[in-house]
Amino acid sequence: MSLSKEAIQLITDTALEATGKPLATLVPTVVLPESARVIDLEKYQALRSRFRGTFSTHSLADFSAYVTDRATTAARGFINQDEMSCALLFNLGDVNEPGHADDRAVLKLKASAGYKAVQAIAGERLGQKDLSDWIEDWHQYLTPVDDAGNAIPIAKAIAAVRTITIKATSESETTVGDTSASRSAMDQIEARSKETLPAALQFHIVPFEGLTEQRITLRISVITSGSVPVLKLRWVGEEVQREEIAQEFKSVLEEKIGTAAKLTLGSFSV
Repeated sequence: MSLSKEAIQLITDTALEATGKPLATLVPTVVLPESARVIDLEKYQALRSRFRGTFSTHSLADFSAYVTDRATTAARGFINQDEMSCALLFNLGDVNEPGHADDRAVLKLKASAGYKAVQAIAGERLGQKDLSDWIEDWHQYLTPVDDAGNAIPIAKAIAAVRTITIKATSESETTVGDTSASRSAMDQIEARSKETLPAALQFHIVPFEGLTEQRITLRISVITSGSVPVLKLRWVGEEVQREEIAQEFKSVLEEKIGTAAKLTLGSFSV
């Protein structure tokens, strides 16, 4: 007596249902009917098979506390200084015993409002009102200074920016000889203000939470090529100062985390 394909499949399914063949995996699994489908039984357990998940924060203090509490010998952190971020993997493992790398903590520092304002205005072409309004908005963090580095009161600095005028003068010289004549002309354009115009603005801010205060120098230049003055703020030593902030980020992380994890500059993709 021969059996049909359907009858054989029914017998196989019935046998699998009765035995529920277990598989040798960390997460409990069994083989069930429907073409020997593998079913993950973790959701039916009282507890998960292993701890995993991602903790994300903008707070350096909270990130450090979490990493310290979860300290393991295998924890590895990767610092991206350009992004001011750190990704820490608690179960990365090693070459001989690689982990799943799905238990992690991620820190992404959030720039302070003042630091964002500096980055947004540096190098921009500004009208007199634009700059005077900006100085007024951020006056509590600003110290206007003259060429000698002497402080100028905020009120006078704002008045100086608002009262800039452009003065143009021309000078012409003509020389006449018996057989020749020459003429030279020189135009001079000068920007002046009724008050002493600041040479620079010193901005005192904490760029990111958890780091120390920085003094950012914004040198003022006046462009006189048009009918009205245009002002620019140049961030003096911008690249060097950005590198110093990034280096401080790494140093503070190492100090706060200590031996809870090994930190490396770079990034890691799973």
